[in-house]
Amino acid sequence: MENLEQNLNEMERQRFEKLANLQKEGKDPFRIEKFNQTHHSMQIKDNFEQYEDKEVIVAGRMMSFRGFGKATFIDVQDEQGKIQCYVKKDEIGQEAYQAFKKLDIGDIIGVKGVVFKTHKDEISIRASEVTLLSKSLRILPEKFHGLKDMDLRYRQRYVDLIMKPEVKKTF
Repeated sequence: MENLEQNLNEMERQRFEKLANLQKEGKDPFRIEKFNQTHHSMQIKDNFEQYEDKEVIVAGRMMSFRGFGKATFIDVQDEQGKIQCYVKKDEIGQEAYQAFKKLDIGDIIGVKGVVFKTHKDEISIRASEVTLLSKSLRILPEKFHGLKDMDLRYRQRYVDLIMKPEVKKTF
């Protein structure tokens, strides 16, 4: 248990370092700016035929990150649900892709891109631009185990709402 706490503290330290580096570069992820989101995840999924090959802009919390060399799949969770986004180095550019790879699960991001279906028939967005809107400094619970302790779930209700859509729906 002590080793797990040390790992979590180290991960949080790394996130604070990333924040400091962003601020040194003049990119403050906590500065309030207007981000023009045009669509929500379920709106796109429920009306795929209408949005296929059209440009959309979504915003939400990055919930997963699956890298494959020069391309990455992420899930963005907004107020209505989740949508997969495909981020490719050739599409967004070398510098933007390097900045994107420094993002963490839990960060709030905006994604601009074109709606398409993957080979596995999953409705996705092919990103042309990814914007960090707010840095997440705390670690979200592991996806499959989540918050098991009921007392902890009640004390950290905000985390429970982020991790479990069914709890959010109940509220």
